Amino acid sequence: MATTPTRKTRFSRRVPDHVTDELVNVLSRGKTHEFNALFGLVYENLKLKNAVSGGEEMLRLRSYEKLQNLVSRGLCAKVGKTYRGLDGLAQAHSTAVAARAAAAAAR
Repeated sequence: MATTPTRKTRFSRRVPDHVTDELVNVLSRGKTHEFNALFGLVYENLKLKNAVSGGEEMLRLRSYEKLQNLVSRGLCAKVGKTYRGLDGLAQAHSTAVAARAAAAAAR
């Protein structure tokens, strides 16, 4: 029985994650925000950078998912309905992720 080689069919995007970057930028200021206020700041910053795509409601869902990911990774604290950035939050920024990937590739 001959086996055929498997091809990788999974596509991986390597573009910066603008939503996470803006969440990190806003939360790094040291203030606590409720989600609606936080999303308002993120949405306005993304509109200024012309990085809004998929509509406001879809962006709201993506932002909430990214924010919960930061909370589960221990980079952001959730107290009640408010969120606050913690130490090490900058490691979630796409430039830090790219630097870690480049360091791993250099090894």
